[in-house]
Amino acid sequence: MSKEYTVERVIEPRITLVGAGPGDPELITMKAVKAIQVADVILYDALVNEEILNYASPSAVKVYVGKRSGNHSYSQDDVNKLMVRYALEFGHVVRLKGGDPFVFGRGYEELIFAANYSIPATAIPGLSSSISVPGLQQIPVTHRGLSESFWVVTGTTATGEISNDLYEAARSKATVVVLMGLKKLKKIVKLFENEGKHKLPVAVIQSGSTDHEKVVVGIVETIVELVEEKGIAAPAILVFGEVVSLHPSFQPIREFYKALAEEI
Repeated sequence: MSKEYTVERVIEPRITLVGAGPGDPELITMKAVKAIQVADVILYDALVNEEILNYASPSAVKVYVGKRSGNHSYSQDDVNKLMVRYALEFGHVVRLKGGDPFVFGRGYEELIFAANYSIPATAIPGLSSSISVPGLQQIPVTHRGLSESFWVVTGTTATGEISNDLYEAARSKATVVVLMGLKKLKKIVKLFENEGKHKLPVAVIQSGSTDHEKVVVGIVETIVELVEEKGIAAPAILVFGEVVSLHPSFQPIREFYKALAEEI
């Protein structure tokens, strides 16, 4: 009589933090795709394009743990615990995050949490919206003669206040890219106005690189009105700096203010 044997799968817990890029599913790295293909579980954020999940195995467990400003379906502590629990139960967990895991993505906190449970964890970088989204609009964050450096600053801190770094950034000649700052736009604009930068070019880009992308280009003293007029909504990034004048739609604005100045 033949005997049947069953082989139990050995669970090897591990976690991979993966940057999904700015939104366009084609702007994800090959290394990220390979990690997703062999994941047992994928925990993904609100800013992740769900088309990317098509790379996953049909048997992979996919869990939405979306987090957006003012609308958190899971707290960071909840996500950390889920990540560890699924790793111990299923094996390889991919923590899929919009942009890059370490640019306001709290990725390092997740690495530390995994380490506390002795679970191996690695990170795969992603294209940060802070650089890639302006770039897709032909706005370089640095350009010879216009900007020698750039700041990437959060618009709102954990306490709900404007970051102190924004005060310093507004005083500089650098390009200033503000993430999660749309709700604070009026206050942020005031910082630049206080530095006499009323005519500084500004771009506000909603849902950059996606089908829902909207772009408004203006100057500090008009940008709030333009954003309201065009109905720009979160998620959006703010770009302050002379490099914004390189955007194809800015030339008419520059010519208008030049003509206005000549009349005065």
